[in-house]
Amino acid sequence: MPAQFPVRQMDAAHAWFLTEAGRAVLASEEDAVARALADRPGQPWLWCGPVPRETPAQGRGLYLTAGGDGRWHGKVRCDLPLPLPTESFGAVVLQHVARRQGPFGPELLREAARLLVTGGRLWLFVLNPLAPYRWRWQGSGISAFEPLGWRRRLREAGLEPDPVSQGLGPSWAVRASPLVQQGPGLRAAFVLRAEKRSMPLTPVRPRAALPLAQGVPAA
Repeated sequence: MPAQFPVRQMDAAHAWFLTEAGRAVLASEEDAVARALADRPGQPWLWCGPVPRETPAQGRGLYLTAGGDGRWHGKVRCDLPLPLPTESFGAVVLQHVARRQGPFGPELLREAARLLVTGGRLWLFVLNPLAPYRWRWQGSGISAFEPLGWRRRLREAGLEPDPVSQGLGPSWAVRASPLVQQGPGLRAAFVLRAEKRSMPLTPVRPRAALPLAQGVPAA
């Protein structure tokens, strides 16, 4: 997992994932991330993570690392909005980078919704505030929230979340645990999937037609 930018540019919350305890969580999520990247075969994916790593060979996609400066680092270095075309990805993975506020807050979820094709999915990986493992990240600056709040934020971003999250990772011991369970339970992390629907949830008022100038034929 070679660094693409100096570790000193990472904030404390993201740097925790370079510790032994943080790496155990990321290792537990490898299979789930692989499923996410293969969710829409033939379509590119976007994967945003907390630590630098090489872009995997699976499919076509882009990996970006969240920097402590609030910017994104990888093959491109940029702020939000990302310099990427609207509705260009079949899957977007936000792995421990989404927050309630700040540069990785609600705007990031809205950006993910913009980039997804209709029927595409967002895979949101976050830490579980009820897990005993929370003592491993105590003092790191990480803030964890329950699934209910994340579902509300996903809906506000224009996405429709699954009704049940999936628990991932260790409960207390610092070792990878790739087994998935229904609901977060006492697992260190959980993943929420949300889909971009083909029609908006609220009716959109049609725009009035622009009047044509006198003598200009309609196309």
